[in-house]
Amino acid sequence: MSGLLVAGTTSDAGKSVVTAGLCRALARRGVTVAPYKAQNMSNNSMVCVAADGTAAEIGRAQWVQALAAGVMPEPAMNPVLLKPGSDRRSHVVLMGQPAGDVSSSDWESGRRHLARAAHAAYDDLSVRFDVVVAEGAGSPAEINLRAGDYVNMGLARHAGLPTVVVGDIDRGGVFAAMFGTVALLEPADQRLVAGFVVNKFRGDVGLLSPGLSSLASLTGRRVYGVLPWDAGLWLDSEDALDLEGRRAVNTAARKVAVVRLPRISNFTDVDALGLEPDLDVVFAASPRDLADADLVVLPGTRATISDLAWLRSRGLDRAILDHAHAGRPVLGICGGFQMLGRHIADPHGLEGEPGVSAAGLGLLDVSTEFAVDKVLRLPVGAALGAPASGYEIHHGRVTVGSGESFLGGARADAVFGTMWHGSLESDEFRRAFLSSALGLTPSSVSFPEARERRLDLLGDLVEEHLDVEALLDLSRMGAPADLPVLPPGGVP
Repeated sequence: MSGLLVAGTTSDAGKSVVTAGLCRALARRGVTVAPYKAQNMSNNSMVCVAADGTAAEIGRAQWVQALAAGVMPEPAMNPVLLKPGSDRRSHVVLMGQPAGDVSSSDWESGRRHLARAAHAAYDDLSVRFDVVVAEGAGSPAEINLRAGDYVNMGLARHAGLPTVVVGDIDRGGVFAAMFGTVALLEPADQRLVAGFVVNKFRGDVGLLSPGLSSLASLTGRRVYGVLPWDAGLWLDSEDALDLEGRRAVNTAARKVAVVRLPRISNFTDVDALGLEPDLDVVFAASPRDLADADLVVLPGTRATISDLAWLRSRGLDRAILDHAHAGRPVLGICGGFQMLGRHIADPHGLEGEPGVSAAGLGLLDVSTEFAVDKVLRLPVGAALGAPASGYEIHHGRVTVGSGESFLGGARADAVFGTMWHGSLESDEFRRAFLSSALGLTPSSVSFPEARERRLDLLGDLVEEHLDVEALLDLSRMGAPADLPVLPPGGVP
């Protein structure tokens, strides 16, 4: 029974990347390894299959980490997924299935049963795999949340996990952040923090050496390596913190404008477009951003009706209508597809108050009504003469009137709407869509092969720049017994 917790000085410090890289590196050694994250807070998720054959929902990062480890993704790898529906309330997915809501007002008491389920899932993985590489959330130094924590040091204490802290040097102040992360923890937590990993370093690592030596001397903990920044490293993301476009090198590329909705979800749907050499993918939040777009994409959202109101408040609705009426293509995915229809109704208050409804943009003859039961599916089919597959995660039940059927949705001329996330990752379908919508000559890009190359690159970087053998030993032996406690040693 072996394990390791990859914590971070901040959100988006590189925990997901380091975890995926370690999964690939350990799998290359013949170690059976499982990724794990006790709790995600993200609207970027994926459908996998549970042991009983039912479809289940987990965070996108754990799904990719399972690919890196060469194992099948499963609900135990991300037992708790919180999907923000507003600034104060999140929808809970527990072991892959919907499980009500949690609010900021009952953040600690409302999650105690989630902690029990999360720890049970970890215990289950730990007896089925040689090593479990657990990813923390945010920072373990969020001491205001320590009493109810079960994903950082709460998990480490539960399972006796040695912990490494990842810091993003691009943010500045990485040495202070690493030292402070340890020093703010209570003594029992500090004794599990065995060392550090520096992420996203650019330049000559020799210039960093004096700081690394001082950090080791001041904390009594070693640095397990320095991962360099690499432009070719681009993994499926679960966080929208650094949501950016995928800019083409080709100056004559067609512009794809993805509307950056406030509650955007599954924005990895456009990752495959970002690999196309003749496309320039940007995220748009104003009508001006759409003015010269060749293709407009309305992505998924966790709050369809409120995001539709936001769209109208900024005049983006008019810009999308003008774009479509000019005969230029529009693609709506899941919630974005529902916005393109005539009417959306939420009788049960799944996204807010019960009985709320809104008129859609009217570009497709479609109506949507939210139902209590969530649809989780891995559909396979065809469109535009090409095979396609994807995944469905939604409460919306769509009724299609006139128009051509299109991947669980509808099409009217150059307006396309689908309920299938991930369909653009199907190479043949993506080529057929771009040929039909934009008249582009199909490229030879393969998205699944590109993802595998990126995971191999990440594994190579981890092998070269981190002490993988030492981290494997750490996972098996636990944190050294003589780690010093730094002052102030937690909050009195």
